Amino acid sequence: MEVAIDANELIKTYPPDVRALDGLSLSVQAGTIFGLLGPNGAGKSTTVRVLTTLTQPDSGSARVAGIDVLADPVGVRRTIGVVGQKHGADPEATGRENLVLQGEFHGIAGTQLRRRVTDSLERMGLADAADRQAKTYSGGMQRRLDVAMGLLHGPQVLFLDEPTTGLDPEARAEMWQEIERLAGEEQMTILLTTHYLEEADQLASQLAIVDRGRIVVEGSPTQLKNDLHGDTIQIELTDSHDASARAALDRVSDLTDVTLDGRTLRGHTRDGGAAIPAVLAALDAHGVKVASVTLARPSLDDVYLQHAGRTFHRADTAHEEVTA
Repeated sequence: MEVAIDANELIKTYPPDVRALDGLSLSVQAGTIFGLLGPNGAGKSTTVRVLTTLTQPDSGSARVAGIDVLADPVGVRRTIGVVGQKHGADPEATGRENLVLQGEFHGIAGTQLRRRVTDSLERMGLADAADRQAKTYSGGMQRRLDVAMGLLHGPQVLFLDEPTTGLDPEARAEMWQEIERLAGEEQMTILLTTHYLEEADQLASQLAIVDRGRIVVEGSPTQLKNDLHGDTIQIELTDSHDASARAALDRVSDLTDVTLDGRTLRGHTRDGGAAIPAVLAALDAHGVKVASVTLARPSLDDVYLQHAGRTFHRADTAHEEVTA
């Protein structure tokens, strides 16, 4: 298959000494949804900024739609659409006016521009609100307008940087449907960054998990989960018992990757059905009371834990604490 995005050994450091990208490499096949999954601060947005020519790497190379992002940034910009984390529309302008301005920026005019604007408004479910100021739109409507603006000039590759952050569940589901439609019906190449595990699992045909500026594992969501043979046990405790709970589970054979986050204990085992009685008995012997037990197949959080050495939630929380 044709490669739409190809990045090799990207390194980017911000002052004073923050290594945002640490030798990141990836390859995205044309016509697919490729997910970059990682906690906040992992390097996802910096990767998008490099690939969309908004920043230059310290070293490494990248090509988008066959065009070198360093040698021909203008050529790259003609072939891509970008939807950033922040809303890109002018809040004082109407939805229609924002799209017209975006089209004129790309050199589209006349009948062609009017037709594209009308089609975009209808496709994104914004026709009834076309002549309202963007600042009156709901969060979901604003994100749909952002996507419409990114698509107006007919890009080959669409970059969606955390497109559903801050949306309510209904608006997020609607955005997922539109992303799937773009890839399925229009065969568009989409690079999606997200820190929502469910979003990556739902949308991406291939994904790469990013941690500390590097890709730690890559594959399809199903493949990555299947590579973790066995089951995941999740135990909700009635109270927090860090030391005693860990001491109890140290005595349980065939239980690995044990983590405790608040009152939630998680561990991985080859046979969950056989391990649960031993786990419960060990906790009871240490006076640790259990509220509930759940047995499940491995999730992307388990994949992240396996390859990054910490849970996804803990990595996300650690970044929030550092940047607070």
